[in-house]
Amino acid sequence: MELVSVVILTMGDRPQELSSAINSIREQKGVLTEVVLVINGGTAEPDLGDVLIEPKVNLGIPGGRNAGLMEANAEYVLFLDDDAILANENILLDAIRHMKSDTNLAVLALHIFDEDKKVNRRHHPRLRLRPEIPGYVTSFPGGASFVRKTALKEIGSFCKDFFYGLEETDLAWRLYDSGWRIKYCPELKVFHPRTTPQRHRSFYFNTARNRVWLSQRQLPLILSFFYVSIWLSISIGRNIFRLDACKAIVLGTIDGVRSKRTERSPISWRTVIELSRLGRPPII
Repeated sequence: MELVSVVILTMGDRPQELSSAINSIREQKGVLTEVVLVINGGTAEPDLGDVLIEPKVNLGIPGGRNAGLMEANAEYVLFLDDDAILANENILLDAIRHMKSDTNLAVLALHIFDEDKKVNRRHHPRLRLRPEIPGYVTSFPGGASFVRKTALKEIGSFCKDFFYGLEETDLAWRLYDSGWRIKYCPELKVFHPRTTPQRHRSFYFNTARNRVWLSQRQLPLILSFFYVSIWLSISIGRNIFRLDACKAIVLGTIDGVRSKRTERSPISWRTVIELSRLGRPPII
């Protein structure tokens, strides 16, 4: 049987949810599983994992996932949130079949549903919410994604500087630019309780800053300008009556422009066309 490594980041503040997540992994049929538990700046029961990583500080989401990926012993790796549950016992086996049927696949985006069997827009990798339709997509939900380790290592995995927000989009664009593909598979279902990203205090600031970094890293200059401008307008428009959110968005954008944490390596125009053909041009 094929080995699958499952990387879970936790701060130890959801012990019951974490236990349920790991139980859903142990119940998978037709595969061997290895739970790589990254205790990302908190405390948790170490016996729950097969491989334990304790960096002692919060590495952020991309940094924590990179740490888990490096210690994973399998070629196929599932990234799973610590409050998510695999919806049936054949998810991992079916995911492997997808990967083996298409050697250009780097990532499978799983179908995430909540208590009402609904899909939250932020968990769906398309602009239009059509959760029942499979196909190639331009991004993926990091907390419910099945990846080919070789592909991620080839392009340098997640950008740890992002810490939280848009690290999946950054990775997805680099994957496409390197010839890999990402597929959304609605039959691979994961339960995740309904939450809002605004629960993170730094959500608006980080997202605005990281959009600037993303555009600086990867987009041709003309598209970089439009990408930041369009998203700044959208973000302010969505939060026009929330002064604290608007302030964080503006400050995050300014910080992104000033800091420029990473070197430019723009994607090709061929990749821009491919992302646009798949329904999400890299300006929105």
